[in-house]
Amino acid sequence: MQAIHEHTTGNQIPAYRKGEFFTQLSTSALQAFDSLLFPSSYPAHTVIFSEEQPSTGIAIVLEGEVRLSINSSDGRRLSFCIARAGEVLGLTAAISGRAYEMTAETLYPAKIAHVSRQALLQFLARHPEAYQTVARDMIHSFNVACEQLRTVGLSASAPERLARLLLGWSESGEKSDSPARCRFSLTHEEIGEFIGASRETVTRTLTVFKNRRLVAVHGSTLTIPSRNALESYTRG
Repeated sequence: MQAIHEHTTGNQIPAYRKGEFFTQLSTSALQAFDSLLFPSSYPAHTVIFSEEQPSTGIAIVLEGEVRLSINSSDGRRLSFCIARAGEVLGLTAAISGRAYEMTAETLYPAKIAHVSRQALLQFLARHPEAYQTVARDMIHSFNVACEQLRTVGLSASAPERLARLLLGWSESGEKSDSPARCRFSLTHEEIGEFIGASRETVTRTLTVFKNRRLVAVHGSTLTIPSRNALESYTRG
């Protein structure tokens, strides 16, 4: 494996560098952190680390998408979020020295860089200003987990939970009355794991959304013609 040493000019910035963690690092810290990144390619549905596994360090998503979830001994799964390029996984466990809180699994072929816990702590010792970036990233992960628990545990109905999930996935689109799109290649069962619903419920709810023209699916792309309309639907 080779470390990542990419010279960026103009708009030729690697996708992972646009992640919030990287944009908050100083120039010297960013260069030092980049020197730690050794990319590895993973096929789809590969577990990067598992909950309750002792932490060996962090994983940085360079390309692809990774699902974060918690799992029960009887095979039930609650998915929390999908991590994309630029996101740092396992940070809380690495800093605390505890086991991983979640399981990270690639959804599609992905490129991941691992940084050992020892290398991470040495980096922070040399660049203590980066602790602020680490703290913000950990707070963001906590907020995401709280929001997901709020959606699953307190939303009144499966349609509301599904609508909120789809709106969250399409947040890269304009938060207005213009169309928004998101990748939509998970199975209905996998989608149900994000909202605590069965495959049948997801299928039935999506059919209602399509019939009401709240969403449209073309291949692996889901389009929300009007975010306002879908948001209004969740409010009844």
